[in-house]
Amino acid sequence: MFLFRKKAEMPNAADALPGRSTPLPTAERHYVNGNPLKGPYPEGTETIVLGLGCFWGAERRFWQLPQGVFVTAVGYAAGYTPNPTYEEVCTGRTGHNEVVLVAFDPAVLPLDALLRIFFESHNPTQGMRQGNDVGTQYRSGIYTTGPEQAKVAEAVRSAYAGALREQGYPDVTTEIVPLDTFYFAEDYHQQYLAKNPGGYCGLGGTGVSCPVGVGVPA
Repeated sequence: MFLFRKKAEMPNAADALPGRSTPLPTAERHYVNGNPLKGPYPEGTETIVLGLGCFWGAERRFWQLPQGVFVTAVGYAAGYTPNPTYEEVCTGRTGHNEVVLVAFDPAVLPLDALLRIFFESHNPTQGMRQGNDVGTQYRSGIYTTGPEQAKVAEAVRSAYAGALREQGYPDVTTEIVPLDTFYFAEDYHQQYLAKNPGGYCGLGGTGVSCPVGVGVPA
């Protein structure tokens, strides 16, 4: 993933790659826990889509949580190209972010606690990059599935921005937008680091604690 060095600016919709009308084939079940990637999910389950850099390490961060997560999946969101491939996303010409879908039980793992883990697992002040990974697909983003999620996300972002500011970090660049479409990534990307334990993981946080959701073990 770190081999791609693309300009860190979003393309125009008119310049985006055309994509395709049919979804990419992908796994049916989670490689680690066997749960269905695309549902059905248990009653009461919520989903949220998160971008925090290379999706290989990002997904592992969430499937390894001790409680509250039913399933995770990697994919592409917040771009223009329908049903993009990984290679197309890496050109920087689809507008998509590499993201993780998290299906979770908010009664066990409240959203603010989940977002604390999200923020503490990467540096949300870097714009179109995470560490050595540069490009629009590595931007920090929260893609919500309802107005209440957006409200919580904005509150957590504000709280963490304040904590980071106190430690000398610049402004948080995390985008919070309603999810349009989540495109599941190809089979080999799903739970990649479970299949390839020595694979690349660029995940890394700031070391600054997020002052919300601290009552849930991470």
